[in-house]
Amino acid sequence: MGLLEWAMLVLLSILWGGSFFFIEVALSDLPPFTLVFLRVSLAAGVLYLVVRATGARMPRDWRVWSAFAAMAVLNNVVPFSLLTWGQTQIASGLAAILNATTPLWTVVVAHALTSDEKLTAGKIAGLALGFLGVVLMFGTAALDGLGLAGLAQIACLVATLSYALAGIYGRRFRAMSVAPLATACGQLTAAAMMLLPVALLVDEPWRLAPPGTETWAAIGGLVLLSTAAAYVLYFRLLATAGATNLLLVTFLIPVTAILLGAFVLGEALEREHLLGMAFIAAGLIAIDGRVARAVRRLFSGKKDSTDPEYFQGRDI
Repeated sequence: MGLLEWAMLVLLSILWGGSFFFIEVALSDLPPFTLVFLRVSLAAGVLYLVVRATGARMPRDWRVWSAFAAMAVLNNVVPFSLLTWGQTQIASGLAAILNATTPLWTVVVAHALTSDEKLTAGKIAGLALGFLGVVLMFGTAALDGLGLAGLAQIACLVATLSYALAGIYGRRFRAMSVAPLATACGQLTAAAMMLLPVALLVDEPWRLAPPGTETWAAIGGLVLLSTAAAYVLYFRLLATAGATNLLLVTFLIPVTAILLGAFVLGEALEREHLLGMAFIAAGLIAIDGRVARAVRRLFSGKKDSTDPEYFQGRDI
């Protein structure tokens, strides 16, 4: 990646890391389902305007929209709802750390459901380190009964599993020749349609007091920055840097969320949470593999086929 791609990656981590901060602020006035509905519905409207402004068209094939609906469940409805509810019981920084386990689940799901992304020794080591980090974060309190905080952590982990399933399911849109921006808009639209009756039945939003200025500002940041703009940046980076490089964003998101939670919201994480984050980061480094390859090249003085310079001067 060049300097521009690295800058985009850091910006994306700030946008996504900021979502935990915006959610924490908005939850002071709004219940989880209403907040998630506002997030997906308003972001869908923004992305639809972007689609029209770029001259693109939304697909009309019912098969594509059924795929949008399935993707919405896996990538928006389930994870957004669980993570948002989780933040009613645990700090935003802890929720962000747990969210960083998504690549761990992705490795497991990809091994089970695909033929081209099987487990390797590095991935197995990464999984072991990552899940050890999760165990450390739960700590001995889990032995005495989970309680709401423990259930909230489990909810966040289930959300990351849903994200992993979405990542595998979403591969079909390329084969269906659906543009990434249209996919994002379509899945958010489908998610909004699903969440509307849930929010009305569960939260009864007409009984809620009008949200304050800070809440509306947080909703605006969540919709415009952490959802709509983040999706546009995500797909741009995906096209220029590739999916493997995008994995690096998971290292940075908890940092943004923890800093915002600590300095703005006054949240504090326990020692075991930070230790767990260190193990999860080590697991992600092992799964990514680039550090291990760099160390091998350093000591061997040789380049391998994973190095872009390997093919320079070769007849291929």
